[in-house]
Amino acid sequence: MMKKIFTLVFFSSILVSCTVSKNKKSDTVSQLDGTWELNYITGPRITFDGLYPDKKPTIIFNTQDNQVSGNNSCNTYTGKLIVDGNKIDFTHPMAVTKMMCLNGGQGETTYMNTLQKITSYDITDDGKTLNFISGDIAMMRFTKK
Repeated sequence: MMKKIFTLVFFSSILVSCTVSKNKKSDTVSQLDGTWELNYITGPRITFDGLYPDKKPTIIFNTQDNQVSGNNSCNTYTGKLIVDGNKIDFTHPMAVTKMMCLNGGQGETTYMNTLQKITSYDITDDGKTLNFISGDIAMMRFTKK
């Protein structure tokens, strides 16, 4: 009898801990929801303002529908959101409009190419800053709009 009670308590505690960690995970992912504006990108020799003189790129997350979209400073893009914990994947093809960009599109190309290299993300404790990371290098930084 005691063994059955112990087994029941043991399995119940496993179920509870799995449920709690699953809820915590989805809370982290749901922090992505909304519109974020780029304010830092690594790599190019051109200044940030030189890359994006008229309009800063944005990214919009809809975790409910697993959608990601935004504007890369000239054209809009949309695709499937692939996220698992703090891992994120932008390597799948996205639909992108094809308007002609006045600034030659260098900022647009830099943004889309860098996005493809991102492997994980981190949101600051205050929920206002989103960092995109490749391996262990912060490549892009966004602020919540």
